[in-house]
Amino acid sequence: MTMDGVRIADLKDGLICDGTYILKEAVMKKTNAGKYYIDMIFMDDTGEAGAKKWDATNEDMARLIPNNLYLVNVKVQMWQGKMQLNINGIRPAPPDVQDRISEFVPSAPIDPKEMMGTIHEYIGKIHNPDLVKLVDSIYVEYKEKLIYYPAAKSLHHAVRSGYLYHITTMLMAAEKISEVYQSVDTDLLYTGVLLHDILKLEELDSTELGIADYSIKGQLLGHIEMGIMKVDEKQRELGLDENVCLLVKHMILSHHEIPEYGSPKPPMFLEAELLHYIDLIDARVFDYETAYKTVMPGEITEKIWSLDRKVYRPGY
Repeated sequence: MTMDGVRIADLKDGLICDGTYILKEAVMKKTNAGKYYIDMIFMDDTGEAGAKKWDATNEDMARLIPNNLYLVNVKVQMWQGKMQLNINGIRPAPPDVQDRISEFVPSAPIDPKEMMGTIHEYIGKIHNPDLVKLVDSIYVEYKEKLIYYPAAKSLHHAVRSGYLYHITTMLMAAEKISEVYQSVDTDLLYTGVLLHDILKLEELDSTELGIADYSIKGQLLGHIEMGIMKVDEKQRELGLDENVCLLVKHMILSHHEIPEYGSPKPPMFLEAELLHYIDLIDARVFDYETAYKTVMPGEITEKIWSLDRKVYRPGY
């Protein structure tokens, strides 16, 4: 097998090729005929693909370690509208390739240290002293996780440093909106952007590669409820104004807008409403841009689950 080989985004139906991919998940399953196979998900910096190792044994399964790089030989086929890799051969990548694993991880397009610098610039634009104390205290608490955490397990910004990227672009959008609508309280809006998803850093457990799954606490509570609890904790710890913290808690509580998406209350003041729409716009932009990478201009994608539709990439 050749090193690196074909990237996932370049795989085509019927292709037989070598590739170097990170094993994200592997589960032993049984067919209706009683034969065992391993259901896998591989990833690289260009995307993800499902894979099957047919006629698998327990020994085959025991040799697979998630979040490691593997050299694979595959035959690509379309199955029920999705690309599937049938594994002809698989072995761990050698140590010198494993050392390059960060090159194969989907990552935010901006360096995380640069994004942290941008975020601190926006914190510096907040004037209310209680809001500054609140944001500063929480961002110091999570400073290590902030560098590499994704913003989700599998939806928008589910890449290494995706959380920082999501917050950075939302802050930039919030600033532009406040230039048009000058009645907006930027202290509240910037704080809402900075804190609305902050407890995703506990809702998820992530490796330093940005590969995440839900924590037990995250599944039982969720980042909205946990975010409100964190503001309560900081209010008591720092002696913050109760009304100021109430406004922040409402923004966290309402940013998904409706109960079906996890918010028991709709936004009830302007900055909370804007937070919801900026969050939605930022997620949609990311999903469209990601979808565009899978097709050429003038083509239509397969159905994008997060958007609940196929996507057309405009071409001239």
